[in-house]
Amino acid sequence: MLRYAAVGAFLAGIYGILHDQITYSISQEYFTRLKFSQFHYANFGLHPRIFVAEIGFLATWWVGLFAGWFIARITVPAFAPATRFRRTIHGFLIMFACALTASVIGYVLGILHGADYSGWEPLASTLGIIDLPGFVRVAYIHNASYLGGLLGLIASLLYLRKLKLKQVA
Repeated sequence: MLRYAAVGAFLAGIYGILHDQITYSISQEYFTRLKFSQFHYANFGLHPRIFVAEIGFLATWWVGLFAGWFIARITVPAFAPATRFRRTIHGFLIMFACALTASVIGYVLGILHGADYSGWEPLASTLGIIDLPGFVRVAYIHNASYLGGLLGLIASLLYLRKLKLKQVA
C-alpha cells in the first residue's frame, strides 16, 4: 500500500507541476503576489518557473499520497497483483480526469465571472494585484482542481469498491 501511496504522491506532484506552469502563464501575479510568499521556504533563488514547479509539486504531492493510500486500501487486499496494478491505475486516472475537468470548469467560470470584482477588491488591494481578472481566473482553476481531485477520489473509491464486490459475488 505504501508503494501505491508513493506512486500517487509522485503522480500528483507531476500534475501539480504541469498545472502550475499553465496557470502561471495565465496569471503570474497569482504566484508572485500570493504563492511565492506562501512557499517562501522553498525558494532557492532559481528561475521563477522552477519555483512555480516546486510550488506545484509541494501543493499536490500530499493529495496523491492520501489518494494512493485510500485506493490501495481497496485494491491491495481485493485483487491479484496483475489486476491490482491495473485497478489502481484506473483509480488514479479517474481522479486525474475529474481534477482536470474541474480545472477547465474553473477556468470557464473565471472567464464568465463578469465585471464585478468588488468581493475581491480587499484582497487585491492588500496584495497589490493589477490584473485582477487573471488572478481570479487562476484562483478559480486552483480551487476547482482541488475539488475535482476530491470528487475524483470519491468516484475512484466507489468504482473500485463496486469492482471488488462484483469479484466477491
